[in-house]
Amino acid sequence: MHICYKLKHLLALAHLASALTVTIPAVVPSGAPVISPSLLSLSLEQDRWPDWSGATSRNDFFFNTLDNLNQITGQPPHIRIGANSEDHTDFNPNVQFAQAIFPAASATVPYPEATNITVGNSYYLTARFLPPGTHVTWGVNFGQNNITAAFLEARSISDAFNSPALKSAGIVLDFIEIGNEPDLYRNNGLRSSSYNSTQYTQEWIRFAENVSVAAGISATSHTKFIGASFAGSSHGAGFSPQAIFSAGILDSAPGKLMSTISQHRYSGSFCSGSEGLLQDLMTKATIRGNLSTFSPDIAATRQRGLDYVLGETNSYACHGAPGVSNSAGAALWTLDYVLFAPQIGISRVFFHEGVGFKYNLIQPATLTRSTLDGSSLPAPLPPHVQPQYYAAIVAAEAIGSTGSSQAVELSVDDPTVSGYAFFEGGKLVRALFINLKAFLASSATRGVVHVSLGFAETSTRASNITIKRLAIEHADDTSGLTWGGQTYETSNGRKSGTLMTSTGSIQSGFDIHDTEAVLVTFH
Repeated sequence: MHICYKLKHLLALAHLASALTVTIPAVVPSGAPVISPSLLSLSLEQDRWPDWSGATSRNDFFFNTLDNLNQITGQPPHIRIGANSEDHTDFNPNVQFAQAIFPAASATVPYPEATNITVGNSYYLTARFLPPGTHVTWGVNFGQNNITAAFLEARSISDAFNSPALKSAGIVLDFIEIGNEPDLYRNNGLRSSSYNSTQYTQEWIRFAENVSVAAGISATSHTKFIGASFAGSSHGAGFSPQAIFSAGILDSAPGKLMSTISQHRYSGSFCSGSEGLLQDLMTKATIRGNLSTFSPDIAATRQRGLDYVLGETNSYACHGAPGVSNSAGAALWTLDYVLFAPQIGISRVFFHEGVGFKYNLIQPATLTRSTLDGSSLPAPLPPHVQPQYYAAIVAAEAIGSTGSSQAVELSVDDPTVSGYAFFEGGKLVRALFINLKAFLASSATRGVVHVSLGFAETSTRASNITIKRLAIEHADDTSGLTWGGQTYETSNGRKSGTLMTSTGSIQSGFDIHDTEAVLVTFH
């Protein structure tokens, strides 16, 4: 009986174990993109911005989570502040920070965006609490078609970033964004149902002429405009970079002050409460398809000499799907998603966050109701990181601190395993592998893949490897992850625990389990 059980167990393991060989270039391939140290950046809903930054003193938890990344790469994440609530924001110099009106919470949207927010000068000055050296994008109201509001906001933003506190900390305003997702205005009542990209272009130029004066944006200023910020892309005649280029946006005086195009992308929607499947989110082919849909837009943008970013993205629109967006599996989705983006010409990826949103990397404030269904919590939930935050940490370590590392996606003959190689000074230094097969709490057995490493060149100086693992118990867990044996699930957002890595020879390769990421360092 015991022998029979052992035999069955060994047969099950043999069935679950598989092997593959991955060939890695020892020197950087031609055309490999340079990867920004701040590749993974954050977009914040601006209605509760002071909850992130702190109002009269800094929010130490949020600061620490950004500074962790700064310590790894030498550059904090870029921060975009705006999104849905940027088109519901008015300015009043008599308001100190912000006064917001929120709709009622619901089970589907436990933490809704404000329907109206009025801000004053101190609201923008709180950017001084960001880590020194932070680059910021700030949005102004375009949706309400109130050019005075946009002008006053832009002037106050400019005054804040020219203040001694921000200048001495090297916190800089990269971009003013005029409006959020104007391609949706015809659907949400902010414009007529016939609103089109030509009308948008004409309105944008008029607003930008005024905003450029208010914010001091010129050919010689550091601050520029970021354009489009569309919710998606309808290639050609619809709302797309190509459409507004054809409409003459770059030929206008303010259009010449636009240096970057931004578009937004979500992998699905939870707006009506429909459930999402975790494995669907984590599917390698779907991740590539969701991003590659922008390839025509990226090509058209770069042909004009402009940079291209995903200015707002995350798993499921409308703040995420419960049990999916807040899960450990979403961390692996984030990791593959953000590293694939530069392979098709996306230079930076801004993951959207809002206080209480399900898909947050970071929850910066104490919560009193559930992010999943809006019910009252038995006790207040203090600030904490969510699983996706580990993706930011792992990506940062893979990218490194040179500021000039390059990366290429590896050809991995497995539909659930992704791989990327990282180069410094043209030489291979690290490789990251991600096993996207969801091992759930309800799964019976966990698969493992043995990876053998080969090299495109006949010789390489590296002979040994160090292995560091993003350990996840189950893909549907919402906590308990460790990176090299260490946790960031602490009261102050700083890592805790003893670092654990393993070493071996290149010839031996390594194992990677379902729902796991492995960073390989060559030496």
